[in-house]
Amino acid sequence: MSMQKSIETRLNESLPLTRLLVENESHKHGGSGTETHYKVTAVSQAFAGVGPVKRHQQVYALLSEALANGVHALALHTYTPEEWEKKHAQAPQSPDCMGGSH
Repeated sequence: MSMQKSIETRLNESLPLTRLLVENESHKHGGSGTETHYKVTAVSQAFAGVGPVKRHQQVYALLSEALANGVHALALHTYTPEEWEKKHAQAPQSPDCMGGSH
């Protein structure tokens, strides 16, 4: 199973998500064909009343195995359904890589 699919499966099994988008952004970081950098956009009512840091900690905990097995970076965008609607169903674009092998 690919790392992207593994991340999707773990989050879908662990959170009541209304939207999940997992994007492999490794190619932006000098890693064409690798699975090390991901952007995760997750929308869930479970995030209601939970601050951004706690939301991210929750997702990092769920993905601890992926982080221990090759995932180097996660760009997390976590929203309640209401917040997602206010964002016009758009997560921010990831910035270009500023270092590494570029």
